[in-house]
Amino acid sequence: MTDTIAAIATGASVAAIGIVRLSGPQAITLADKLFHPLHGAPMREQESRRLVYGEVRDRAGALLDLGLCTVSRAPNSYTGEDTAEFQCHGSPVVLRTLLEALFALGARQAGAGEFTKRAFLNGRLELCAAEAVADIIDAETAESARNAASQLSGAIGRRIGGVYDALNDMSAHFHAVLDYPDEDIEDFTLARYCDTLEGASADLRALLATFARGKLMNRGIPTAIVGRPNAGKSSLLNALLGYERAIVTDVPGTTRDTIEEKLLLGGRLLRLTDTAGIRETADPVEALGVRRSREAVSNADLVLAVVDGSESFTEEDAEILRLAETAPHALVLLSKDDLGHKTAELPTKLPVIPVSAVTGEGLEALGEAVKALYPLPGVPAGEILTNARQAEAVGRALESMESACDAMRLGMTPDIVLTEVEGAMNALGELTGQSVREDVTNRIFARFCVGK
Repeated sequence: MTDTIAAIATGASVAAIGIVRLSGPQAITLADKLFHPLHGAPMREQESRRLVYGEVRDRAGALLDLGLCTVSRAPNSYTGEDTAEFQCHGSPVVLRTLLEALFALGARQAGAGEFTKRAFLNGRLELCAAEAVADIIDAETAESARNAASQLSGAIGRRIGGVYDALNDMSAHFHAVLDYPDEDIEDFTLARYCDTLEGASADLRALLATFARGKLMNRGIPTAIVGRPNAGKSSLLNALLGYERAIVTDVPGTTRDTIEEKLLLGGRLLRLTDTAGIRETADPVEALGVRRSREAVSNADLVLAVVDGSESFTEEDAEILRLAETAPHALVLLSKDDLGHKTAELPTKLPVIPVSAVTGEGLEALGEAVKALYPLPGVPAGEILTNARQAEAVGRALESMESACDAMRLGMTPDIVLTEVEGAMNALGELTGQSVREDVTNRIFARFCVGK
Protein backbone atom coordinates (compact mmCIF):
# COMPACT_ATOMS: atom_id res chain seq x y z
CA MET A 1 0.00 0.00 0.00
CA THR A 2 2.66 2.47 -1.08
CA ASP A 3 0.46 4.17 -3.67
CA THR A 4 -2.13 6.89 -3.17
CA ILE A 5 -5.73 6.13 -4.15
CA ALA A 6 -8.53 8.54 -5.04
CA ALA A 7 -12.25 8.21 -5.74
CA ILE A 8 -15.52 10.10 -5.83
CA ALA A 9 -17.26 9.09 -2.60
CA THR A 10 -20.72 10.44 -3.48
CA GLY A 11 -23.17 9.37 -6.18
CA ALA A 12 -22.89 9.98 -9.90
CA SER A 13 -25.99 12.17 -10.11
CA VAL A 14 -26.26 15.92 -9.47
CA ALA A 15 -26.39 16.72 -5.75
CA ALA A 16 -25.88 19.63 -3.37
CA ILE A 17 -22.49 18.33 -2.21
CA GLY A 18 -19.93 16.04 -3.82
CA ILE A 19 -16.93 14.45 -2.12
CA VAL A 20 -13.59 13.29 -3.53
CA ARG A 21 -11.29 11.47 -1.14
CA LEU A 22 -7.63 10.45 -1.12
CA SER A 23 -5.64 7.97 0.96
CA GLY A 24 -1.96 7.13 0.88
CA PRO A 25 1.49 8.65 1.42
CA GLN A 26 0.96 11.48 -1.12
CA ALA A 27 -2.60 12.37 -0.11
CA ILE A 28 -1.80 15.64 1.66
CA THR A 29 0.82 16.67 -0.91
CA LEU A 30 -1.68 16.19 -3.76
CA ALA A 31 -4.36 18.09 -1.86
CA ASP A 32 -1.95 21.02 -1.49
CA LYS A 33 -1.43 21.15 -5.25
CA LEU A 34 -5.13 21.48 -6.08
CA PHE A 35 -6.60 23.22 -3.03
CA HIS A 36 -5.67 26.77 -2.03
CA PRO A 37 -7.06 28.05 1.29
CA LEU A 38 -8.48 31.57 1.06
CA HIS A 39 -7.17 32.32 4.55
CA GLY A 40 -4.28 30.72 6.37
CA ALA A 41 -1.62 28.15 5.71
CA PRO A 42 -1.56 25.39 3.07
CA MET A 43 -3.15 22.03 3.91
CA ARG A 44 0.16 20.42 4.92
CA GLU A 45 0.31 22.89 7.81
CA GLN A 46 -3.33 22.61 8.83
CA GLU A 47 -4.53 20.67 11.85
CA SER A 48 -5.96 17.21 11.22
CA ARG A 49 -9.74 16.97 10.78
CA ARG A 50 -10.18 20.73 10.39
CA LEU A 51 -12.38 21.92 7.53
CA VAL A 52 -10.72 24.67 5.49
CA TYR A 53 -12.48 26.92 2.97
CA GLY A 54 -10.72 27.70 -0.29
CA GLU A 55 -10.34 27.36 -4.04
CA VAL A 56 -10.34 24.03 -5.85
CA ARG A 57 -8.28 24.25 -9.03
CA ASP A 58 -7.81 21.87 -11.96
CA ARG A 59 -4.44 20.56 -13.18
CA ALA A 60 -3.92 23.67 -15.36
CA GLY A 61 -4.42 25.90 -12.33
CA ALA A 62 -7.81 27.23 -13.43
CA LEU A 63 -10.47 27.79 -10.78
CA LEU A 64 -12.82 24.81 -10.69
CA ASP A 65 -14.91 25.43 -7.57
CA LEU A 66 -15.02 27.01 -4.12
CA GLY A 67 -15.29 24.37 -1.41
CA LEU A 68 -13.83 22.74 1.65
CA CYS A 69 -10.87 20.47 2.31
CA THR A 70 -9.76 18.47 5.32
CA VAL A 71 -6.77 16.24 6.03
CA SER A 72 -6.14 13.46 8.58
CA ARG A 73 -2.72 12.10 9.36
CA ALA A 74 -1.64 8.51 9.88
CA PRO A 75 -2.30 6.53 11.94
CA ASN A 76 -5.30 8.50 13.26
CA SER A 77 -7.47 8.40 10.15
CA TYR A 78 -10.18 6.15 8.77
CA THR A 79 -7.71 4.13 6.68
CA GLY A 80 -4.76 4.45 9.06
CA GLU A 81 -2.90 6.41 6.33
CA ASP A 82 -2.63 10.08 5.47
CA THR A 83 -5.97 11.08 3.95
CA ALA A 84 -7.52 14.15 2.36
CA GLU A 85 -11.08 14.96 1.38
CA PHE A 86 -12.47 17.62 -0.94
CA GLN A 87 -16.06 18.77 -0.39
CA CYS A 88 -17.29 20.53 -3.52
CA HIS A 89 -20.61 21.41 -5.07
CA GLY A 90 -22.16 18.20 -6.35
CA SER A 91 -21.62 18.68 -10.08
CA PRO A 92 -20.51 15.40 -11.71
CA VAL A 93 -18.36 17.45 -14.13
CA VAL A 94 -16.56 19.24 -11.27
CA LEU A 95 -15.94 16.00 -9.38
CA ARG A 96 -14.71 14.14 -12.45
CA THR A 97 -12.40 16.98 -13.47
CA LEU A 98 -10.93 17.09 -9.95
CA LEU A 99 -10.45 13.32 -9.95
CA GLU A 100 -8.69 13.42 -13.33
CA ALA A 101 -6.37 16.13 -12.00
CA LEU A 102 -5.45 13.87 -9.07
CA PHE A 103 -4.75 10.99 -11.45
CA ALA A 104 -2.49 13.26 -13.53
CA LEU A 105 -0.52 14.08 -10.36
CA GLY A 106 0.08 10.40 -9.56
CA ALA A 107 -2.93 9.08 -7.67
CA ARG A 108 -4.76 6.03 -9.00
CA GLN A 109 -8.42 5.07 -9.04
CA ALA A 110 -9.44 3.33 -5.83
CA GLY A 111 -10.95 -0.11 -6.20
CA ALA A 112 -14.31 -1.18 -4.75
CA GLY A 113 -14.15 -0.85 -0.97
CA GLU A 114 -10.42 -0.12 -1.02
CA PHE A 115 -10.57 2.65 1.59
CA THR A 116 -12.28 0.32 4.06
CA LYS A 117 -10.00 -2.56 3.06
CA ARG A 118 -6.99 -0.40 3.94
CA ALA A 119 -8.64 0.42 7.28
CA PHE A 120 -8.91 -3.32 7.96
CA LEU A 121 -5.36 -4.13 6.83
CA ASN A 122 -3.99 -1.27 8.94
CA GLY A 123 -5.79 -2.52 12.04
CA ARG A 124 -8.35 0.28 12.20
CA LEU A 125 -11.33 -2.07 11.83
CA GLU A 126 -12.02 -5.73 12.54
CA LEU A 127 -13.33 -7.63 9.52
CA CYS A 128 -16.87 -7.96 10.88
CA ALA A 129 -16.87 -4.20 11.58
CA ALA A 130 -15.65 -3.53 8.04
CA GLU A 131 -18.53 -5.64 6.67
CA ALA A 132 -20.88 -3.47 8.71
CA VAL A 133 -19.85 -0.47 6.58
CA ALA A 134 -21.54 -2.06 3.55
CA ASP A 135 -24.50 -3.11 5.69
CA ILE A 136 -25.13 0.41 6.98
CA ILE A 137 -24.99 1.80 3.43
CA ASP A 138 -27.46 -0.84 2.23
CA ALA A 139 -29.74 -0.65 5.29
CA GLU A 140 -33.43 -0.33 4.40
CA THR A 141 -34.85 -0.20 7.94
CA ALA A 142 -33.92 1.65 11.11
CA GLU A 143 -33.43 -1.75 12.78
CA SER A 144 -30.84 -2.77 10.16
CA ALA A 145 -29.06 0.59 10.42
CA ARG A 146 -28.83 0.39 14.22
CA ASN A 147 -27.49 -3.15 14.12
CA ALA A 148 -24.90 -2.26 11.46
CA ALA A 149 -23.83 0.89 13.34
CA SER A 150 -23.25 -1.12 16.51
CA GLN A 151 -21.28 -3.73 14.55
CA LEU A 152 -19.21 -0.92 13.08
CA SER A 153 -18.33 0.12 16.62
CA GLY A 154 -17.11 -3.44 17.35
CA ALA A 155 -20.13 -5.15 18.96
CA ILE A 156 -19.48 -8.56 17.39
CA GLY A 157 -15.79 -8.41 18.28
CA ARG A 158 -16.66 -7.60 21.88
CA ARG A 159 -19.27 -10.37 21.98
CA ILE A 160 -16.84 -13.08 20.91
CA GLY A 161 -13.79 -11.47 22.52
CA GLY A 162 -14.58 -12.96 25.92
CA VAL A 163 -15.02 -16.42 24.42
CA TYR A 164 -11.78 -16.17 22.44
CA ASP A 165 -9.78 -14.91 25.42
CA ALA A 166 -11.08 -17.70 27.69
CA LEU A 167 -10.15 -20.35 25.13
CA ASN A 168 -6.78 -18.70 24.54
CA ASP A 169 -6.03 -18.75 28.28
CA MET A 170 -6.92 -22.43 28.41
CA SER A 171 -4.69 -23.26 25.43
CA ALA A 172 -1.81 -21.16 26.78
CA HIS A 173 -1.97 -22.93 30.16
CA PHE A 174 -1.84 -26.35 28.51
CA HIS A 175 1.13 -25.50 26.30
CA ALA A 176 3.01 -23.80 29.16
CA VAL A 177 2.78 -26.97 31.25
CA LEU A 178 3.76 -29.09 28.25
CA ASP A 179 6.70 -26.93 27.13
CA TYR A 180 8.10 -25.99 30.57
CA PRO A 181 7.70 -29.02 32.80
CA ASP A 182 10.40 -27.82 35.21
CA GLU A 183 8.75 -24.48 35.87
CA ASP A 184 6.47 -23.87 38.84
CA ILE A 185 3.22 -23.83 36.81
CA GLU A 186 -0.09 -25.11 38.15
CA ASP A 187 -0.97 -28.52 36.69
CA PHE A 188 -3.36 -28.51 33.77
CA THR A 189 -6.62 -30.38 34.38
CA LEU A 190 -9.67 -30.47 32.11
CA ALA A 191 -12.00 -30.39 35.11
CA ARG A 192 -10.83 -26.87 35.86
CA TYR A 193 -12.00 -25.73 32.44
CA CYS A 194 -15.33 -27.57 32.28
CA ASP A 195 -17.34 -24.38 32.86
CA THR A 196 -15.20 -22.53 30.30
CA LEU A 197 -15.98 -25.05 27.55
CA GLU A 198 -19.68 -25.26 28.30
CA GLY A 199 -20.00 -21.49 28.66
CA ALA A 200 -18.24 -20.91 25.32
CA SER A 201 -20.56 -23.38 23.61
CA ALA A 202 -23.62 -21.68 25.07
CA ASP A 203 -22.42 -18.22 24.01
CA LEU A 204 -21.72 -19.35 20.44
CA ARG A 205 -25.04 -21.18 20.22
CA ALA A 206 -26.91 -18.03 21.27
CA LEU A 207 -24.98 -15.90 18.77
CA LEU A 208 -25.63 -18.32 15.90
CA ALA A 209 -29.34 -18.35 16.74
CA THR A 210 -29.55 -14.64 15.81
CA PHE A 211 -28.71 -15.33 12.15
CA ALA A 212 -32.21 -16.42 11.14
CA ARG A 213 -33.62 -13.07 12.29
CA GLY A 214 -30.63 -11.12 11.01
CA LYS A 215 -31.01 -12.58 7.52
CA LEU A 216 -34.66 -11.53 7.36
CA MET A 217 -33.82 -8.14 8.86
CA ASN A 218 -31.27 -7.31 6.17
CA ARG A 219 -32.71 -9.01 3.10
CA GLY A 220 -36.39 -8.67 3.90
CA ILE A 221 -39.04 -11.26 4.74
CA PRO A 222 -40.02 -13.31 1.64
CA THR A 223 -43.77 -12.71 1.48
CA ALA A 224 -46.34 -14.06 -0.98
CA ILE A 225 -49.84 -12.62 -1.55
CA VAL A 226 -52.09 -15.48 -2.68
CA GLY A 227 -55.76 -15.90 -3.41
CA ARG A 228 -58.17 -16.92 -6.11
CA PRO A 229 -58.59 -14.65 -9.17
CA ASN A 230 -60.14 -11.24 -8.47
CA ALA A 231 -59.88 -11.65 -4.70
CA GLY A 232 -58.19 -8.26 -4.38
CA LYS A 233 -54.51 -9.26 -4.25
CA SER A 234 -53.22 -6.66 -6.72
CA SER A 235 -55.40 -3.93 -5.19
CA LEU A 236 -53.90 -4.80 -1.80
CA LEU A 237 -50.36 -4.60 -3.22
CA ASN A 238 -51.09 -1.18 -4.71
CA ALA A 239 -52.61 0.04 -1.43
CA LEU A 240 -49.59 -1.10 0.57
CA LEU A 241 -47.15 0.49 -1.89
CA GLY A 242 -49.13 3.71 -2.20
CA TYR A 243 -49.15 3.68 -6.01
CA GLU A 244 -50.51 1.53 -8.85
CA ARG A 245 -47.82 -1.09 -9.35
CA ALA A 246 -50.12 -3.90 -10.52
CA ILE A 247 -52.90 -3.74 -13.13
CA VAL A 248 -56.34 -4.04 -11.55
CA THR A 249 -59.47 -4.89 -13.57
CA ASP A 250 -62.78 -6.66 -12.98
CA VAL A 251 -61.65 -9.46 -15.31
CA PRO A 252 -60.48 -12.52 -13.32
CA GLY A 253 -56.97 -13.72 -14.17
CA THR A 254 -55.48 -10.31 -15.04
CA THR A 255 -52.28 -11.09 -13.10
CA ARG A 256 -50.51 -13.92 -14.92
CA ASP A 257 -47.02 -13.60 -13.50
CA THR A 258 -45.45 -12.71 -10.19
CA ILE A 259 -44.74 -9.06 -9.32
CA GLU A 260 -42.07 -8.36 -6.71
CA GLU A 261 -41.59 -5.22 -4.61
CA LYS A 262 -40.03 -4.27 -1.26
CA LEU A 263 -41.92 -2.32 1.36
CA LEU A 264 -41.93 -1.54 5.07
CA LEU A 265 -44.91 -2.89 6.97
CA GLY A 266 -45.10 -2.75 10.75
CA GLY A 267 -41.48 -1.65 10.76
CA ARG A 268 -40.44 -4.89 9.04
CA LEU A 269 -38.98 -5.09 5.53
CA LEU A 270 -41.04 -7.36 3.27
CA ARG A 271 -39.99 -8.75 -0.11
CA LEU A 272 -43.54 -8.88 -1.35
CA THR A 273 -44.64 -11.05 -4.29
CA ASP A 274 -48.07 -10.56 -5.84
CA THR A 275 -49.06 -13.82 -7.52
CA ALA A 276 -51.50 -15.00 -10.17
CA GLY A 277 -54.89 -16.14 -8.89
CA ILE A 278 -54.83 -19.82 -7.94
CA ARG A 279 -57.52 -21.88 -9.71
CA GLU A 280 -57.94 -24.71 -12.20
CA THR A 281 -57.57 -23.34 -15.72
CA ALA A 282 -57.17 -24.63 -19.27
CA ASP A 283 -55.31 -21.49 -20.35
CA PRO A 284 -51.61 -22.54 -20.61
CA VAL A 285 -50.32 -19.03 -19.84
CA GLU A 286 -52.53 -18.65 -16.77
CA ALA A 287 -51.62 -22.21 -15.69
CA LEU A 288 -47.94 -21.24 -15.75
CA GLY A 289 -48.77 -18.24 -13.54
CA VAL A 290 -50.63 -20.50 -11.09
CA ARG A 291 -47.62 -22.81 -10.91
CA ARG A 292 -45.38 -19.85 -10.13
CA SER A 293 -47.83 -18.76 -7.43
CA ARG A 294 -47.48 -22.12 -5.71
CA GLU A 295 -43.68 -21.86 -5.98
CA ALA A 296 -43.82 -18.39 -4.41
CA VAL A 297 -45.71 -19.85 -1.44
CA SER A 298 -43.17 -22.67 -1.02
CA ASN A 299 -40.34 -20.09 -0.95
CA ALA A 300 -42.11 -17.62 1.35
CA ASP A 301 -41.60 -17.16 5.07
CA LEU A 302 -44.85 -15.20 5.28
CA VAL A 303 -48.04 -15.80 3.28
CA LEU A 304 -50.87 -13.27 3.06
CA ALA A 305 -53.92 -15.29 2.00
CA VAL A 306 -56.56 -13.01 0.47
CA VAL A 307 -60.22 -14.08 0.63
CA ASP A 308 -62.90 -11.91 -0.99
CA GLY A 309 -65.17 -11.00 1.91
CA SER A 310 -67.86 -9.55 -0.39
CA GLU A 311 -68.55 -12.96 -1.94
CA SER A 312 -69.48 -16.36 -0.60
CA PHE A 313 -66.65 -18.63 0.53
CA THR A 314 -65.65 -21.19 -2.13
CA GLU A 315 -63.69 -24.41 -2.35
CA GLU A 316 -60.98 -22.42 -4.13
CA ASP A 317 -60.77 -20.18 -1.03
CA ALA A 318 -60.50 -23.29 1.14
CA GLU A 319 -57.60 -24.51 -0.99
CA ILE A 320 -55.89 -21.12 -0.55
CA LEU A 321 -56.20 -21.40 3.24
CA ARG A 322 -54.80 -24.93 3.25
CA LEU A 323 -51.88 -23.73 1.15
CA ALA A 324 -51.24 -20.79 3.51
CA GLU A 325 -51.22 -23.08 6.53
CA THR A 326 -48.14 -24.85 5.12
CA ALA A 327 -46.05 -21.65 5.38
CA PRO A 328 -43.88 -20.81 8.43
CA HIS A 329 -46.07 -17.73 9.05
CA ALA A 330 -49.40 -16.73 7.52
CA LEU A 331 -52.24 -14.23 7.86
CA VAL A 332 -55.68 -14.29 6.26
CA LEU A 333 -56.91 -11.00 4.80
CA LEU A 334 -60.66 -10.67 4.34
CA SER A 335 -60.61 -8.23 1.43
CA LYS A 336 -63.11 -5.66 0.09
CA ASP A 337 -64.31 -4.79 3.57
CA ASP A 338 -65.87 -1.60 2.17
CA LEU A 339 -68.39 -3.72 0.19
CA GLY A 340 -69.78 -5.53 3.22
CA HIS A 341 -69.43 -9.16 4.28
CA LYS A 342 -70.95 -12.26 2.75
CA THR A 343 -68.25 -14.66 3.91
CA ALA A 344 -69.10 -16.59 7.06
CA GLU A 345 -66.55 -17.59 9.69
CA LEU A 346 -63.51 -18.96 7.93
CA PRO A 347 -62.40 -22.58 8.50
CA THR A 348 -58.89 -21.74 9.69
CA LYS A 349 -56.93 -21.16 12.87
CA LEU A 350 -54.87 -18.46 11.18
CA PRO A 351 -55.42 -14.82 12.26
CA VAL A 352 -58.07 -13.12 10.09
CA ILE A 353 -57.86 -9.37 9.37
CA PRO A 354 -60.62 -7.50 7.45
CA VAL A 355 -59.03 -5.04 5.01
CA SER A 356 -60.07 -2.60 2.29
CA ALA A 357 -57.69 -1.46 -0.43
CA VAL A 358 -60.13 1.39 -1.19
CA THR A 359 -60.45 2.93 2.28
CA GLY A 360 -57.23 1.63 3.84
CA GLU A 361 -59.25 -0.04 6.58
CA GLY A 362 -57.27 -2.81 8.27
CA LEU A 363 -53.86 -1.95 6.81
CA GLU A 364 -52.61 -0.62 10.14
CA ALA A 365 -53.85 -3.78 11.87
CA LEU A 366 -52.04 -5.81 9.21
CA GLY A 367 -48.82 -3.96 10.03
CA GLU A 368 -49.25 -4.68 13.73
CA ALA A 369 -49.87 -8.37 12.99
CA VAL A 370 -46.68 -8.59 10.91
CA LYS A 371 -44.76 -6.84 13.69
CA ALA A 372 -46.08 -9.40 16.21
CA LEU A 373 -45.06 -12.32 13.97
CA TYR A 374 -41.50 -10.99 13.73
CA PRO A 375 -40.57 -9.50 17.12
CA LEU A 376 -37.16 -7.95 17.59
CA PRO A 377 -34.54 -10.36 19.01
CA GLY A 378 -33.92 -9.96 22.72
CA VAL A 379 -30.26 -9.11 22.18
CA PRO A 380 -28.48 -5.75 22.00
CA ALA A 381 -28.16 -4.04 18.61
CA GLY A 382 -24.99 -5.11 16.85
CA GLU A 383 -25.04 -8.66 18.23
CA ILE A 384 -27.22 -10.02 15.43
CA LEU A 385 -25.41 -11.95 12.70
CA THR A 386 -26.52 -10.73 9.28
CA ASN A 387 -24.42 -12.50 6.69
CA ALA A 388 -23.66 -16.09 5.76
CA ARG A 389 -19.87 -15.77 6.15
CA GLN A 390 -20.19 -14.71 9.75
CA ALA A 391 -22.76 -17.40 10.53
CA GLU A 392 -20.63 -20.09 8.88
CA ALA A 393 -17.56 -19.11 10.93
CA VAL A 394 -19.55 -19.12 14.18
CA GLY A 395 -21.12 -22.45 13.17
CA ARG A 396 -17.71 -24.06 12.71
CA ALA A 397 -16.50 -22.62 16.01
CA LEU A 398 -19.58 -24.04 17.75
CA GLU A 399 -19.07 -27.44 16.12
CA SER A 400 -15.48 -27.52 17.40
CA MET A 401 -16.57 -26.45 20.89
CA GLU A 402 -19.24 -29.16 21.07
CA SER A 403 -16.64 -31.71 19.94
CA ALA A 404 -14.32 -30.48 22.68
CA CYS A 405 -17.07 -30.86 25.28
CA ASP A 406 -17.87 -34.38 24.03
CA ALA A 407 -14.17 -35.35 24.15
CA MET A 408 -13.92 -34.06 27.71
CA ARG A 409 -17.02 -36.01 28.84
CA LEU A 410 -15.63 -39.19 27.27
CA GLY A 411 -12.42 -38.79 29.27
CA MET A 412 -10.12 -38.21 26.30
CA THR A 413 -6.67 -36.74 26.79
CA PRO A 414 -6.24 -32.95 27.05
CA ASP A 415 -4.40 -32.70 23.72
CA ILE A 416 -7.46 -34.02 21.84
CA VAL A 417 -9.72 -31.52 23.63
CA LEU A 418 -7.28 -28.68 22.95
CA THR A 419 -7.13 -29.55 19.24
CA GLU A 420 -10.86 -28.81 19.03
CA VAL A 421 -10.50 -25.67 21.16
CA GLU A 422 -7.86 -24.30 18.81
CA GLY A 423 -10.08 -25.13 15.84
CA ALA A 424 -12.80 -22.97 17.42
CA MET A 425 -10.30 -20.15 17.95
CA ASN A 426 -9.26 -20.26 14.30
CA ALA A 427 -12.90 -20.04 13.19
CA LEU A 428 -13.53 -17.08 15.50
CA GLY A 429 -10.38 -15.46 14.12
CA GLU A 430 -11.95 -15.62 10.66
CA LEU A 431 -14.91 -13.69 11.99
CA THR A 432 -12.78 -10.78 13.20
CA GLY A 433 -10.13 -11.12 10.49
CA GLN A 434 -7.29 -12.42 12.67
CA SER A 435 -6.94 -15.60 10.60
CA VAL A 436 -8.85 -14.95 7.37
CA ARG A 437 -7.43 -15.85 3.95
CA GLU A 438 -6.61 -13.13 1.42
CA ASP A 439 -9.06 -14.47 -1.19
CA VAL A 440 -11.87 -14.28 1.35
CA THR A 441 -10.90 -10.71 2.22
CA ASN A 442 -10.88 -9.72 -1.45
CA ARG A 443 -14.32 -11.26 -2.00
CA ILE A 444 -15.75 -9.37 0.98
CA PHE A 445 -14.56 -5.95 -0.16
CA ALA A 446 -15.53 -6.56 -3.79
CA ARG A 447 -19.19 -5.99 -2.83
CA PHE A 448 -18.45 -2.47 -1.56
CA CYS A 449 -19.05 0.62 -3.65
CA VAL A 450 -16.10 2.56 -5.07
CA GLY A 451 -15.14 5.43 -2.76
CA LYS A 452 -15.87 3.57 0.47
